[in-house]
Amino acid sequence: MVRARRRGLARTALVCAALAAAAAAVFCLALAHGDMAVPLREVVSALTGGGDTATRYVVLDLRLPRALTGLAVGLALGMAGAVFQALLRNPLASPDVIGVSQGAGTAAVLASLVFKAGGFALSAAALVGALATAAAMYLLARRGGVTGSRLVLIGIGIGAGLSSVTSYLLTNAQVTEAQDALLWLTGSLNGASLDQLWPLLLALAVLLPLMLLVARPLGALRLGDDTAAGLGVGVERSRTALLACAVALAGVATAAAGPVAFVAFVAGPVARRLVPGGGPALLPAALTGGLLVLCADYAAQHLLWSSQFPVGVVTSLIGAPYLLWLLARSSYGGRR
Repeated sequence: MVRARRRGLARTALVCAALAAAAAAVFCLALAHGDMAVPLREVVSALTGGGDTATRYVVLDLRLPRALTGLAVGLALGMAGAVFQALLRNPLASPDVIGVSQGAGTAAVLASLVFKAGGFALSAAALVGALATAAAMYLLARRGGVTGSRLVLIGIGIGAGLSSVTSYLLTNAQVTEAQDALLWLTGSLNGASLDQLWPLLLALAVLLPLMLLVARPLGALRLGDDTAAGLGVGVERSRTALLACAVALAGVATAAAGPVAFVAFVAGPVARRLVPGGGPALLPAALTGGLLVLCADYAAQHLLWSSQFPVGVVTSLIGAPYLLWLLARSSYGGRR
């Protein structure tokens, strides 16, 4: 048992190191490649305070905030999705599927189009929208006991209603305002700046360690409420703390870049395949999310036709086929 546990920990550490190295490589590529190519040695020089003025401007002012924002958003969404899926024991239970991201998007669009909010106020509105949506879902799902399937169905219903509200707001808005809001709703890192980045990094500095701390009972909770209670876990308290941290992670990520689709949905399953053993694989899922967003944003900028696309377009191209495959496999299993 001890030997198997050590092998599992060694496998997890090796996977995390490989994911971190891959993310670092794509991160450096994002800083070096663009309309103005910058050699890697000059990228390193600019990051350490050297280099000429033009290179520092391109690397530090234009590319670094975007790359860091993409990495941070991916880390947050990857871990949030893994927690939702493990806690609710449902592969469909990710923030962008069960309505949390839609709540953030609706609140942000409402704040932007109706109250003319921008900057920090817009980000705060998105975070409040995500938290309010999650609270409504949880309260509705508590009747008769919280179960994964019940929460997912309620979340999908709430998400559909919120999408209708968003569509109504966009339909009645001025064309230019609706265009800006629609770009944000797609999930975009265009125009990412240090003003957006610092609140996100500060939030992650608190939320990521806190999540790893409150996730200790997650293994027991995945066995069911009765089993977890028999093992001495405070089921309701632990579930509430985990959901609150996961929603906050999804909310701050959405506030920074908009609802980047399918990152939370895909990162967890990929990480669990890389780290077999049935655990939630929270840290590998976070690193997988960060790598996915960096790769998707690089592809959106440089590999798709002749114009730049929002990163959410590329993540949707990746996630939508996976969702269809998952649903088809579930239906097939059900017929059997």
